[in-house]
Amino acid sequence: MKIALAQIAPVLLDRERTLAKVVDAIAEAGRAGARLVAFGETLVPGYPIWLERTGGARFDDDLQKTYFARYLDQAVTVASDQLAGVRAAAREHRIVVVLGVAERGTDRGGHTIYCSRVFVGANGEVESVHRKLVPTHDERLVWGMGDAAGLVTHPVEDFVVGALNCWENWMPLTRAALQAQGETLRVAIWPGSERNTRDITRFMALEGRSYVASVGSVLRPSDVPTDVLARDLLLAGGERFFTDGGSCVAGPDGRWLVEPRVGEEAVLYADIDAEQVRRERHNFDPSGHYSRPELLRLVVDRRRYTTCADADRE
Repeated sequence: MKIALAQIAPVLLDRERTLAKVVDAIAEAGRAGARLVAFGETLVPGYPIWLERTGGARFDDDLQKTYFARYLDQAVTVASDQLAGVRAAAREHRIVVVLGVAERGTDRGGHTIYCSRVFVGANGEVESVHRKLVPTHDERLVWGMGDAAGLVTHPVEDFVVGALNCWENWMPLTRAALQAQGETLRVAIWPGSERNTRDITRFMALEGRSYVASVGSVLRPSDVPTDVLARDLLLAGGERFFTDGGSCVAGPDGRWLVEPRVGEEAVLYADIDAEQVRRERHNFDPSGHYSRPELLRLVVDRRRYTTCADADRE
C-alpha cells in the first residue's frame, strides 16, 4: 500500500484557505496512487505559535484574548461539516485522510478548542475524532483536555491504522491502547520539527513492530497573513521557519523508508507491505504472544465527556 505524508504549510488562522491547500494535497496524493494521506497537528487553521512569542501566559491580556477569539472563530467545527471539501476529496480519490485540526467542540458549549485528529474514510465519512489527551506546556493556554472517545484504530486495506497527536506518542499507555487493537500502522502527527520525529519514529516502529509515519507541517513567515494581529512580534526573531517539517516513515524493523525531510513543502510517499509486519511479529508482538494480560492490563474509558449529558448515556 502506498501512503502519503503531506508536509504542507497552513495559511495561519485562516481555515478556508488552509482547507483549500489540504484538498489540493489530497488530490495530488490520490493521483499518485496513495491509499492514505496524513497531515500535521492542528494544520487547520495552524499551530498556536504566538503563545511563546507574545506572552501567552499573561492573564486577562487583551492581545491574548484577541488571538484566542480569532483562533476559536477559525477552528474546525466537525459537526457543522466544515470539512465537506475534505470529505468530498477523500471520496473522489478513494483515499483515507488523517488530518490534524484545532477543533471547536460543540458538545462542551462551543467555546473550547481541542487539538484533534480527524479520520476520514475513503468513502468520505468522518469515522472518528480523537482529542489530544494532554496539551503540552503552553498549549494548555488555548486547548482543552481531551478524552479517549477517539482512541481507536481503523482497518485500511491490509493494515490497522492508529493515529496520535504529537506528545501523546510519548505516553506508553496510549501507545499500548492502539497496539492492543491490532495496530500495524501508526500515524504520528506533529507541529513540524525533526527534533520531535527522528528518534521516536524508529523507536515506536521497533516497539510496536509496526510501520510508523510521522508527519509535520512547515510554517514560514510568509505563511502568516498580513492581517494577523501583532505580526511583527511573531516575526521578530527572524527565523526562516517556525516549524520545518521533519516528516518520515520507519518500517517494523526500525529502518528508514523515508528519512526526516525538513525545510520544504512536499508530499512524501512510502510503499508499505503487511508481510513485513508479520515477519517482525515473529520475535515480538507487544499485545500478543509477548504480553501477559493475566498480570498486566489496560482499561480505557472511551466515553466522550460532555458538560451536560443524559443520565442513560452515562
